[in-house]
Amino acid sequence: MAERQFSIAGHAFTSAKLEPALYLVSTPIGHLKDISIRALETLAGADLILCEDTRTSAKLLNAYGIKTQKASLHEHNEVAQAQNITNEVLAGKAICLISDAGTPLISDPGFPLVRVAAENGVSIIAIPGASAVLAALAVSGLPTDSFSFFGFLPVKKQARLNRLSDLKTHLPTMVFYESPKRTSATLSAMAEALGPDRQVVVARELTKRFETLYRGTAGDLAAQFHGATVKGEVVILVAGANKAAQINPDEWRDALKILMQELPLRGAVDKIAADFELKRKQVYQAALELKDGK
Repeated sequence: MAERQFSIAGHAFTSAKLEPALYLVSTPIGHLKDISIRALETLAGADLILCEDTRTSAKLLNAYGIKTQKASLHEHNEVAQAQNITNEVLAGKAICLISDAGTPLISDPGFPLVRVAAENGVSIIAIPGASAVLAALAVSGLPTDSFSFFGFLPVKKQARLNRLSDLKTHLPTMVFYESPKRTSATLSAMAEALGPDRQVVVARELTKRFETLYRGTAGDLAAQFHGATVKGEVVILVAGANKAAQINPDEWRDALKILMQELPLRGAVDKIAADFELKRKQVYQAALELKDGK
């Protein structure tokens, strides 16, 4: 096959030579068809593709007939190679960075390279695509308006518990990556540190044949996974802390008392319920008690 080509369903396409830059190309997290035309054009048109593992990436590149030269960039060599790669881009090469799956740099190698490239004025271009974080969040059923990604939790038990304890009052939805071998231990730690009633979702093998979602409380899922053999990639999502449970009742009651002097009772109740994320019935009852002088 000629250089700078890719194929889809047996049909060959030619990609134009890319402008010198560092291209961060997202690749499928499981299903090989979850790749964009732009990503294929970029990979085929580059001078070099940096792979976390060339053997893993070869499966994707071979599936689309891409013959671009490959080289390894992983956690053990990325710091040493960052300046050399940056110099190659400055000399006129178009270089792509991909990880084994998903968006580069998200719990994957690449940050030292991007930092050095940015410091040297190299053009850095993102070719967006699949991300296990966003895919899991979208299907979880947990709030998506605000979330935090924490990558992998510490391997050692006490360090893992300490980290989760620090997050007990964290309000946004929390997203973690986890090894299948540690999924059971992590769920048990979540039940202990965050409470057994905290809502949790385990997303396994997203986009793959055996994709499975498990929803329930931390306690229930810890019991379900106890002693189980887990296979495949795992994303664990945890509901944020209940804001109302963290608020001192005197705080919102004092605010309600002041507001009742400025607004009609209904308006004061609605505003306090919204501002403090409380149930309207609870605030209304408190307003009636304040009105009666209790």
